[in-house]
Parts: sequence; C-alpha cells; structure tokens
Amino acid sequence: MVIGVVSWALHVAGAQSLKDKRGVIKSMKDRMHNEFNVSVAETAHHDTWQTAELTACVVAVDRVQAEKVLRQVDRFVESNPLCRITDSQTSFL
Repeated sequence: MVIGVVSWALHVAGAQSLKDKRGVIKSMKDRMHNEFNVSVAETAHHDTWQTAELTACVVAVDRVQAEKVLRQVDRFVESNPLCRITDSQTSFL
C-alpha cells in the first residue's frame, strides 16, 4: 500500500473577497473528489483573499497507481483558469 500526497500553493487572481476564493476552492475540491476519488483539503492561507493551499491524498496498491492518479489531479488543477499554481510538492509514504 502506498499513500501519495500532493500540495499546491495557488494564486486566485479574480478573488475580491474570501467568499470569491472559497467558491473557487470548494468547486475544485468537490470536482477532484468526485472525478479522481482523492481526499482534498484546504490546508493553509484560510484568511487571505487570493492565496490558497490545497492538499490531495490518494491511497493505492502501488506507487505507479498513486503517481498516475496524482498526475491526473495535477493536470486538472493546472488547467483551471480561475487559479494559478505558484508551487507544488509531492510525496509518497
């Protein structure tokens, strides 16, 4: 069993309030969970308008499967026009 974890630091340029940012982040979290079956949480920058940190986690049989899922999730986050990735980290346990 392998646990894969990826975190993204995000810039949400269009957010003019916490409500705007949370709308973007909640939509992303829900879609990531539904489409890729990963657990997702906002893990930092809760009180800033235009920055966020999302962390996704997947449990897989082996590292190859975990990497495949995390690559798909990363492409999904990267393709979102409402935010930009400023940093990311991936680890496996």
